[in-house]
This record gives sequence, C-alpha cells and structure tokens, in this order.
Amino acid sequence: MTFLPDLPTLVAFSIACFVLTITPGPDMTLFLGRTLAGGRAAGIAAYVGASTGSLIHTTLAAIGLSALIAASPEAFLLLKIVGAGYLIFLAVQAIRSGSSFKVDATGKMKKPSLIASWLTGIGINLSNPKIILFFVTFLPQFVAVGDPDAAGKLFFLGVYFILFATPFALAMIVAADKLAATLKRRPKITRAIDWIFASVFSAFAVKILTTQGH
Repeated sequence: MTFLPDLPTLVAFSIACFVLTITPGPDMTLFLGRTLAGGRAAGIAAYVGASTGSLIHTTLAAIGLSALIAASPEAFLLLKIVGAGYLIFLAVQAIRSGSSFKVDATGKMKKPSLIASWLTGIGINLSNPKIILFFVTFLPQFVAVGDPDAAGKLFFLGVYFILFATPFALAMIVAADKLAATLKRRPKITRAIDWIFASVFSAFAVKILTTQGH
C-alpha cells in the first residue's frame, strides 16, 4: 500500500495531530456551542460538518487545487474575506439568537436543526484559509519531495488527521453535554457564554484576516 507513510513519519504526524486537535479553533468553538445549545446530537452534527469540510480540503490538497488557491494572492484574499465574514456572522448570531436554551410556546426546549449544524460546520472549515494552509504547508512536510505516491499519502494523512481528532472531539462534546444540564438552570451563565462565543469567533476572524499565504 504505497499511500502509507513509514512508521516514524506516522508517529511524528500523530504527535503533531494531538497538539493541533487540542488547540482551540473556530470549528471547536462551533461544535461546543452547538452542544450547549442543542445537546450532544447537535454538537456531533456540527463536528461531522467540520470534518466534511476538512475532507474536502484534503481532497483538494491531494490534487493540488488548495496549493493553487494559497499561491494566488487574489484568491487567498477573497477566501480570507469570506472566512472572516462568516465568523463575524456567527458572532452576531450568537449575540442575537444566542447559544442559550430557547423555549417555545409549548414550553419545550428549542434545538438547532441537525442539518443546519452540519452545514454550518462545513462552511466554517471550507471558508477558513488556515485550514487550506494546514493542508498545503503542514501535510507536505511528512511526504518526501519527488515521491510518486505523494498525492495518495497526502490524502491518507488528511483522513488520518480527521480520524485521529474524532475521539477527542467526541469526548469534549460529551463533557459539554453534561455541563449543559447545569446551564439550563442558569440563564445568566448561558448568556455570558453567548458573548464568549461571539468574542472567540470575532478573534478568529481577525486572525484569518491577518493570515499570510506565503
């Protein structure tokens, strides 16, 4: 199986994956926020969406399109604007609609749509130029220059990263879901969380705008 890297490379990549997985990002903020708002299923849907976005980037990186986007100043600038704008939109939504637990006229808790959570997860990673840079500049470090199987190995490493991160993400979602039971009884705390999420999304928007493609 020529697409498999050697064992030392896989070990080094796994260590890097662990560090990247526990580093907060817009996608982590999203699936934890959706978990607090709509429960475990909503959080998982958002995470699956983010992973779908990463898988698309993995495929694009393997065939070279991501590298072309990162190499084009105009395309990269446009992507930064779209990505930052999307995060600002999510920040505004967190303040206006809130991650708090909504109650409808029947007294039941309103939960975000699973499809909406999934699509938002896809959007948050597809519009994040930092994800493109990850797949364009980070993954190739684990593939030898001139390797005829480079495309297959890049795709394998991208999928491996998604699979590696999944148990950790699910653990965070379960923990957030357990915390949600307490927050249901404390609306002031959940409102404070709305502002925290909005601030985090805004901060990531600034970071995206300052991301350099070269």
